[in-house]
Amino acid sequence: MKKNKSTDAHLVSAYMKGDELAISELITRHKQKIYSFIYSKVYDRDVSEDIFQDTFIKVINTLKRGAYNEEGKFIPWVMRISHNLVIDYFRKNNRMPKFENNSDFDIFSVLHDGSLNAEKTMIKGQVEEDLKRIIQELPEDQKEVLLMRIYKEMSFKDISEQTGVSINTALGRMRYALINIRKVIEKHNIVLTN
Repeated sequence: MKKNKSTDAHLVSAYMKGDELAISELITRHKQKIYSFIYSKVYDRDVSEDIFQDTFIKVINTLKRGAYNEEGKFIPWVMRISHNLVIDYFRKNNRMPKFENNSDFDIFSVLHDGSLNAEKTMIKGQVEEDLKRIIQELPEDQKEVLLMRIYKEMSFKDISEQTGVSINTALGRMRYALINIRKVIEKHNIVLTN
């Protein structure tokens, strides 16, 4: 079995069975993609190299423990590890990337990006999942207004008529929904990056 013809899944399996060369092949195969992704976030070669190495240390440790269960999804799994390490780097250095924060807190701006590459698509999916979970935790009245406003693109006048509350109450619920979302994001250090 030639290494360079093997799928990632075969190489992962071979490494977990003791073939040390398999991990070298995986690292060589994906180094450029993962390193470029990390560099696109931190813009520092030394830091990128450190995070890249830390990523594969985690990968190797997980594989050696036999704790890998992302069958057929090796690259998204490694990208998720590198993304989390980038977040850790920003946290440790108090350099969390910030949103564009105009007059309103617009968590949804991160979800609208026409030119998504594979990494951004993965991160966007993760952000959307996090966001759905956060929205489910909102009080029912806030969740209702937020979903109508953001996902159904209804005006506050229409929301007011459909929910039977005043426009000011609908605005207030939207405001509290966004405040609560922000609190959850800050509490759990969720990072929404572009």
